[in-house]
Amino acid sequence: MSVLVLALLLSATPHAPQQAGSALLDPTREARVQALGKMLRCPMCQGLSIADSGSSAARAQMDRVRELVAEGKTDDEIRAYFVARYGEWALLEPPAHGVNWLVFLLPVALVLVGALVIGRLVRHSSVAQAAGAQPAPSPASADPYLDAVRAELKK
Repeated sequence: MSVLVLALLLSATPHAPQQAGSALLDPTREARVQALGKMLRCPMCQGLSIADSGSSAARAQMDRVRELVAEGKTDDEIRAYFVARYGEWALLEPPAHGVNWLVFLLPVALVLVGALVIGRLVRHSSVAQAAGAQPAPSPASADPYLDAVRAELKK
């Protein structure tokens, strides 16, 4: 009987404290808040935006974005606010300047170098075949059983 009462009490009370989120804005400004939230990285989650994350830190940051939009700040001012506070890490897609160019150019450079290496290997192989190069003969083994098997395979 006491287990049933305990189960009823637990189901009637919330298990985790809820965050007191800020009130939603009008649809136009709320869409802007969501778009800005998709550009900012969640500090707790790996690779998620604050709009997609359910963590309390992300909800607090979304509330801050909502407050800044309500104050009339521009998108650039809001992004600058988060960059000033958390660094460029706060942006899901950092701008391509300075060392960040490596992130964009290095994969392309690696693919080009790989294509060049493969092209040279294929060309070298075809030149060797055209010249009639024979592969080096395998050295005679000291194992008579292995020699017998090789002789049988050649028949």
